[in-house]
Amino acid sequence: MSVWHAIILGLVQGVTEFIPISSSGHLILVPWLFHWHSLANSTDLNKTFDVALHLGTFIAVLVYFWRDIGHLLAAFFGSLRRRRIESPDERVAWLLLISTIPAGLVGVALESFIEDQLGKPVLIAAMMIVFGLVMWYVDRHARFDRDMTALTRGGALGIGVAQALALAPGVSRSGITMVAGMLLGLTREAAARYSFLLSVPVIGGAALYKGLKIAAHGLPPGTATPFAVGIASATVSGFVAVWFMLAYLRRHSFAPFVIYRLAVGIGVLVVIVAGVRSATGV
Repeated sequence: MSVWHAIILGLVQGVTEFIPISSSGHLILVPWLFHWHSLANSTDLNKTFDVALHLGTFIAVLVYFWRDIGHLLAAFFGSLRRRRIESPDERVAWLLLISTIPAGLVGVALESFIEDQLGKPVLIAAMMIVFGLVMWYVDRHARFDRDMTALTRGGALGIGVAQALALAPGVSRSGITMVAGMLLGLTREAAARYSFLLSVPVIGGAALYKGLKIAAHGLPPGTATPFAVGIASATVSGFVAVWFMLAYLRRHSFAPFVIYRLAVGIGVLVVIVAGVRSATGV
């Protein structure tokens, strides 16, 4: 793997993890489109580098929300100690925990199926289009009159179930959790903030789970530098993406992201139908 490939994929991961256009989908489509075979030809390298990039976005969201995370952790353990929920921070902390559970269970149970069956470019294109249309509909018809503290436990669980669907590349974890939040009446900014805070246990847990599985083998030979720059690239671009989304959604709709998703999905299908690239990514 070249350093330039690592930088580009780090930028792709950081931006698309928090902008609702699917990081897992783009990390498959970019090497597929440009014929970068280094990852496709080595399953172990691909999985290890994926963990490294997720570590970068995990660092980005930790740095951006470090005050919020500190308050929520203190509130969570305070409520545990008192055995009751008293403050808005305590309520949000428990809601985030509830939302984390479905994706964790599904991810562990279906890890092999997701990796082997759902990463085909033709399926990613379909998911980009379908969930782009879902995003468009919800963005036009949701109420946008509630903040995070107004969520119920059932609503938090619903967001968690929606998040589990994003394990399929092309859906977008941030996108579907924002859409689910908006369906429950959250403002666009509140839905985005909840989604980003939810990414802390989800991305961190996934990176830890996968990292422990490959830690015994260490990094593949000669990959230390590409891995380091990939992590740095994902961290910086992820931080900027979080800042951009929260600022953008205070005043604007999801329309540009819907258009982008439709354009990419249709473009990938055209490339496949024209025979330029394989539908399976092989």
